[in-house]
Amino acid sequence: MKAVRSHAIRFILVGTLNTAFSYLIYAGLLFVGFDYKVANLLTLMLGVLFSFKTQGHLVFNNPDNRLLGRFILSWAFIYVCVTAVIGKIINLGFDAYWAGAMALPFSVVLSYLTQRYFVFRKLPVEKA
Repeated sequence: MKAVRSHAIRFILVGTLNTAFSYLIYAGLLFVGFDYKVANLLTLMLGVLFSFKTQGHLVFNNPDNRLLGRFILSWAFIYVCVTAVIGKIINLGFDAYWAGAMALPFSVVLSYLTQRYFVFRKLPVEKA
């Protein structure tokens, strides 16, 4: 249980930095006129490599670059889900700035789950 808590705490700390950086990019792209779907996609693309290294190294202690494909696949899934959530929030009457901010908790939880159990999962050690 302590290891799970440690993962979660490190994930939150590293993720806070990544999330703040990503939201600033997203808001900046909206400010200069991009549609929220494009802004979300560009934000995702800019943050993937940095996030892959920080999450892999600092959170999951797994710097294996061969996992980048899984990481990208997980973020493609997260992008689709979060973009749908943002759209639903906009349909409730919020603007794209607020909708993006309100979708962040969903994005964080989905990101943690996909990274912990799909990208950086620990495989059973084979006994010789």
